[in-house]
Amino acid sequence: MTQLSSNDVPSMGRRQFMNLLTFGTATGVALGALYPVANYFMPLRAGGGGGGTSAKDELGNPITKTGWLATHQAGDRSLVQGLKGDPTYLIVNEGGEIGEFGLNAICTHLGCVVPWDSGANKFICPCHGSQYDTNGKVVRGPAPLSLALAHVDIEDDAVLVKQWSETDFRTNENPWWA
Repeated sequence: MTQLSSNDVPSMGRRQFMNLLTFGTATGVALGALYPVANYFMPLRAGGGGGGTSAKDELGNPITKTGWLATHQAGDRSLVQGLKGDPTYLIVNEGGEIGEFGLNAICTHLGCVVPWDSGANKFICPCHGSQYDTNGKVVRGPAPLSLALAHVDIEDDAVLVKQWSETDFRTNENPWWA
């Protein structure tokens, strides 16, 4: 049997370093693999500043107040991409200005896009006939709720759409979509 000399036995410092390196590598790989899984279960945080989302046209270009009013007259209700990319109606009021609120165009019955019927002066869902007045309040079912509201603000000629969290002025109730 051969005897090991003190030069052949690794020092504790080297052994501890190798253990630490192995443990650190395994921990880093495990955390790196678990990060996307944990991130999936965490809710999204609202952006700071409250600047809103830029309203966009059908091609994804930002809408400006001057450009919009040049092509839309008083009483017009036309679709833009609003919050979360949902179709949202921008309303040009009787004074020829963009209204202070927009309407999400998704029917509250089964999610169809609700077109504006200028002849009937209301929104009529093509899927099941739900009807909404000029402000998006449901007037005939089967839709159970009014169309969701969104704030519309103008900042430096840019049209911004923001989440509506105040009382719904049409029903005097808390908003169902908030």
